Amino acid sequence: MDYKYILFDLDGTVTDPGIGITNSVMHALRKFGIIEEDRSRLYKFIGPPLADSFRQFYEFSEEETARGIEYYREYFTDKGIFENEVYEGMEELLAALNRQGRKLIIATSKPEVFAERILEHFHLDSYFSFVAGATMDEKRVKKAEVIAYALESCGISDLSGVLMIGDRKHDVIGAHEAGVDVMGVLHGYGSREELEKAGADYIAENIEEIKKFLS
Repeated sequence: MDYKYILFDLDGTVTDPGIGITNSVMHALRKFGIIEEDRSRLYKFIGPPLADSFRQFYEFSEEETARGIEYYREYFTDKGIFENEVYEGMEELLAALNRQGRKLIIATSKPEVFAERILEHFHLDSYFSFVAGATMDEKRVKKAEVIAYALESCGISDLSGVLMIGDRKHDVIGAHEAGVDVMGVLHGYGSREELEKAGADYIAENIEEIKKFLS
């Protein structure tokens, strides 16, 4: 398939935010008297909208969820946001796709302002023509909503030329709801089983496989 527009998820796809996100969740949970010392148990927070995770994994009420997000951002805004690293080979992939003339777009459930800061921090912002993220008030946060916002903002109407790349089932489900094909990647936080069950059109083991597929 000749995909002209490539939408990238951010967390778990372009960068590995594991330390920063889990530290931020730990900070928030401590405010509720919940001590979670096993960081791996919090990896499930990477990918889905934050509010959904607090509600699903800790059965927070709406009021508790709002406070949880506020506490999370206390840590994340200045510290957790940069406890993060770019996956090896990712910048080379982005550069190669740019040389091919493809338009790259970020589509993330992370607040847009945070996504922009991360890309600027790692000097990746120049590779992307647009950054689509969630709003701080959580009114636009579901992946399908973010993708639709990205497509509309960039004036993309031919969905046959669009490919979403992400590491979790939320990327797959959101992409299909928005009417675009999706590639699941295994270098992030989702398993092959998760991505296949969600209905990914393609699955790449690593960044090199993404590059070969799009060459």
